Amino acid sequence: MTSADPQHPSDPSSARPSGPASEGVGRIRPRRLRSTPAMRRLVAQTRVHPAELVLPVFVREGLAEPRPIASMPGVVQHTRDSLRRAAAEAAEAGLGGLMLFGVPLVRDAVGTQATDPDGILNRAIADVVAEVGDALVVQADLCLDEFTDHGHCGVLTATGAVDNDATLVRYAEMALAQADAGAHLVGLSGMMDGQVGVVRDALDEAGHLDVAVLAYAAKYASAFYGPFRDAVESTLEGDRRTYQMDPANRREALREVAIDIAEGADVVMVKPAMSYLDVLADVAAMSSVPISAYQVSGEYAMIEAAAAAGWIDRRRAIEESVVGIRRAGADHVLTYWATELAGWLAEEKR
Repeated sequence: MTSADPQHPSDPSSARPSGPASEGVGRIRPRRLRSTPAMRRLVAQTRVHPAELVLPVFVREGLAEPRPIASMPGVVQHTRDSLRRAAAEAAEAGLGGLMLFGVPLVRDAVGTQATDPDGILNRAIADVVAEVGDALVVQADLCLDEFTDHGHCGVLTATGAVDNDATLVRYAEMALAQADAGAHLVGLSGMMDGQVGVVRDALDEAGHLDVAVLAYAAKYASAFYGPFRDAVESTLEGDRRTYQMDPANRREALREVAIDIAEGADVVMVKPAMSYLDVLADVAAMSSVPISAYQVSGEYAMIEAAAAAGWIDRRRAIEESVVGIRRAGADHVLTYWATELAGWLAEEKR
C-alpha cells in the first residue's frame, strides 16, 4: 500500500470531501457577521459617540440675527444670543465641545481685536462658558487670520512675508486673552514654528496651568478651506503655502507632530481629514497624546451639494465620512454636522 492509497489512514485526502466544501466554502463565511443590523452592530470595529464630536461655530460682531453662509448650507454666522442657544443644544446632545471662531467688524495689520477683552471672540468665549460651564470643552481658535486686514495668520514684514517670531508674540497675548475669558482649550491653527512652546510658557507663567493646548500640528495648505473663508469673511491676499504644509508631504507631518508634542501640546490635529487619512493613520500610530481631525468646510459643502442634487444619500454619506475619520485614528472629530449626527446616534439607541 502506497502513501497515495486512499485507504491509508495517514493520508489526509482520505477524510477530505471533494467539491466546493473542500475549499472552505460553507465553513468560512465572513458574510455571517453582516447578516442583520444587530449582528453588524455587535461586531463593528469602529464606533462614533457624541462625546467624540466637536462643533465648529462662527460668531459675528454686529449681527441682529443669525446670517446663513451660502457656501455652507445649514451653517450660520451666529449672534451672541444664538451662539448661546447653539451651545446649549450641543451640551444637551452630549457633544465633546465647541470650537469658536470670531468675525470682527474692524480688522488691522496685527489683529488688535484678537486680544481685546471686549473683542467678539473673547466675549463669545465668556458667553458660552456662562451658558454651559464644564458640560462642554469650550475651545477657541487661536489664530490671527480672522482679525487681520490682510487675512494671513500672522504679522507681516515690510516685504509682505509672515514674520514667524513677531507672530509668536501676538499668539502668546491671544492665548492669555482667551484663557482670561474662560477658554478650556486654545486651538493653535497658525502653523508658526515654535507656537506651542511659546503659548504653553505664557499660559503657565500667567497661572493658566489647566488650559489645554490643541496644536494644529499637521495643517495642510488645502483647497478645501474655501467655504470657511466665506464664513469668516476672509480678506486673504495670496496664499498660505509658506507656512501651511505641502499636500505632497507625508513624512513631514510626523516631524511636525513630534515637535509640537515635545513643546507641550496636549492634543494634536490633522487638517483637513478627508484627503489626509493616511497622515492621520501615521500620526495615530506614533502619538502619545489624543488626536483630533477636522472635517473641513469643503468636505461639508461637497456632501451637502451632492445630496441636494440627489446624487448621494445625505445621512449615509455623513455617517460614513465621520466613521472613516475615526477608523483612521482620530480620537475626536471637528465636524459641522456634530449636533445633527449626535441626534441620529441617540435615535439608534432608542
